Amino acid sequence: MTENSSSSYILYGIKNCTSVKKARQWLDKHSVTYQFHDFRVDGLTPGQLQLFIEHAGWESILNKRSTSWRQVAEAQKIDLNADKAAALMLANVTLIKRPVLVAGEQVFIGFNAETYQTLL
Repeated sequence: MTENSSSSYILYGIKNCTSVKKARQWLDKHSVTYQFHDFRVDGLTPGQLQLFIEHAGWESILNKRSTSWRQVAEAQKIDLNADKAAALMLANVTLIKRPVLVAGEQVFIGFNAETYQTLL
């Protein structure tokens, strides 16, 4: 994100994800202007993912409770580190916990109404 103002928000996720829908509804209800970035439609660059990792840690971003994670080969799960996790998430964006809200210099993983309320 190039702007550093508190009024510039980017919500990353997948359009049909329930948590993303909740976040979008909350933002809309509270008249928060944001840009929606769909991982499947718009893609995800290594730089974008690195921003998420730097702010939240790869362990917080990698969704090990997802159906996608259960489909990852066991060999790929061995000795998992930041680089391996990033490669997995770039190859399969559904491994990323959603939504990811970038608000200025802050990055929020998942949807929590109380956390979002602090943005206003």
